[in-house]
Amino acid sequence: MKDTPLEMLSGIRSGDRVTLGRAITLIESRRPSDRTRARELIEACMDQHRNGLRIGVTGIPGVGKSTFIDAFGMALMGNGHRVAVLAVDPSSERTGGSILGDKTRMEKLAQQEDAFIRPTPTGGTLGGVAQRTRESIALCEAAGFDRVIVETVGIGQSELQVDRVTDINVLLMIAGAGDELQGIKRGIMESADIIALNKADGDGAVKAEAAMRDLRNAISLLPPRDSGRSPEVMLTSGLTGLGIDALIERVHSMDEQDRASGRHQRRRNDQLLHWLHQATQDALLDRLRTDPHVLAMMDEMERAVTNGSMGPLKAAERIADLLRTGDAPLP
Repeated sequence: MKDTPLEMLSGIRSGDRVTLGRAITLIESRRPSDRTRARELIEACMDQHRNGLRIGVTGIPGVGKSTFIDAFGMALMGNGHRVAVLAVDPSSERTGGSILGDKTRMEKLAQQEDAFIRPTPTGGTLGGVAQRTRESIALCEAAGFDRVIVETVGIGQSELQVDRVTDINVLLMIAGAGDELQGIKRGIMESADIIALNKADGDGAVKAEAAMRDLRNAISLLPPRDSGRSPEVMLTSGLTGLGIDALIERVHSMDEQDRASGRHQRRRNDQLLHWLHQATQDALLDRLRTDPHVLAMMDEMERAVTNGSMGPLKAAERIADLLRTGDAPLP
């Protein structure tokens, strides 16, 4: 027998990580019966005020995100925090599968009772985060994790969606990979609150120092964030722990500034509105995929397009007209 949303929520609030994992699996499900239970669960999770901090960590593959988060999360726990990591992995276009290997690379954090690591495939969602990342954050916060880290898939300059679900964003770079020249580009650089030149240890220390100077010069060409701050450049090493404590201190300092100025609440409000808009789009897409009236029209329009009797744009307008007139009832 399946747990009701309230029974599942009770397990989540008691700190049961197995129930939390099952709840995230539920919200990721595309089955209509699961979607109803998932909505009820998320709505119940949002009846409490959460005072935690959501931190985004992004960067290209090979920059050392998992090793960095392992050290970062352990240091946060050393400061008395409970840490959840939502690690997003790329999905196969053919099978929809994903390697989901992040948890194995966070060896220390994975062994901690006050830590929770959840690898999640993108499921084809663009922007660096998974489709249900927002809902997963809500569940983790309901479970008492006051530091939620969102590790993006690592695709580069297009990873802007993480800025819609987090409070502070850390962009990881490595010296010598050409990333320091990306500082003059718009996009992900403008979404970063802190830029950490990672792997700044051993032979990479001298290169990292030089890259830090170059990045600081490049950042001067970018407009400041809505906080009025420009991204701060720091040196870190997930392997040795270099700069991790200083980065945590800076993250918490920025968070305190944002809460005092009201920016934190404004960002949370913006996130809720963006969630509303995204959920609306998802609901419309679900209707396109499942409603029998729409599916019948889609089949008709596909035949019309392939036999040349109608162009793709006009066919798309016909399908949109069906949604607008309401002839296809909501499931």
